[in-house]
Amino acid sequence: MKKFRDFILKSGTRIQLGKDAESNDELMKKFEGKENTILHTVAPGSPFCVIETINPSKEDIAEGGIICARYSQDWRDNKKDVRMSIFLGKDIKKEKGMEAGTWAVRKARTKIIRKKDIEKFFEKSSE
Repeated sequence: MKKFRDFILKSGTRIQLGKDAESNDELMKKFEGKENTILHTVAPGSPFCVIETINPSKEDIAEGGIICARYSQDWRDNKKDVRMSIFLGKDIKKEKGMEAGTWAVRKARTKIIRKKDIEKFFEKSSE
């Protein structure tokens, strides 16, 4: 069984998503201290999503955010716009005593992923 979900964005860039707390930890350990862009919902219960290219385009971040939102508990439970945190691997740290799947983030920006964009993206991919 694969440890992570893998997607190829329209640009050809690969994105990896954790599947649970343990795989989120494993994915974050791989990218801790690096320049890769990481996405996670502001609300808990989301995969960590790593865009594998350095300095991704706005389009890659938007598409990655849609995919990340789609696999979050926030989307599953509410089916509304999802607030997404965007940060770099160099800005994360696993502090002593933190639960599996939980990481401290020094600085992040936030982007709203619109409900209509999530629905439209996954409607197309299921055709």
